[in-house]
Amino acid sequence: MKFSLLVSIVSEDLEERAIEVARAAGAGGVTVIEGRGSGLEDKKTFFGLTFEGSQSLLVFVLERKLSMRVLRALKNELKLDTDTRAIAFCTAIDHVAGIDLEQVRRFEESIKEEI
Repeated sequence: MKFSLLVSIVSEDLEERAIEVARAAGAGGVTVIEGRGSGLEDKKTFFGLTFEGSQSLLVFVLERKLSMRVLRALKNELKLDTDTRAIAFCTAIDHVAGIDLEQVRRFEESIKEEI
C-alpha cells in the first residue's frame, strides 16, 4: 500500500474546521503543530506592538487515494481557491514505519464497500 503525507497550514481560527473536514473525508489521526508565518506584506503594528496571526500545521499520513479525497474536501470546504488563510498539499512517502494498521484496515473496508 502506498502512502502520502498531507500537510495543511491553516490560520488558527480554521484549525478545528479543517480537522472536522478531514475526518469526515476519512482521515484518522492528525498531528497539530502551532506556529507563526511571515507573508509578503509587512507585519502590522499598533502602538509599537506587532500583530502576528497564529497558524496551525496539520500533518496527516494517509493512504495515497485517501489523501486525494481529503485534499479535495479541504479545498472545497475551506475554499482554498479564494481564501488565503489556508494551504494544503500532498507529497509521496517512499518508506513508512509505525503506521496504525487499524486505520489501514478501516480504509480497506471502506474501499470494499464502495466497490
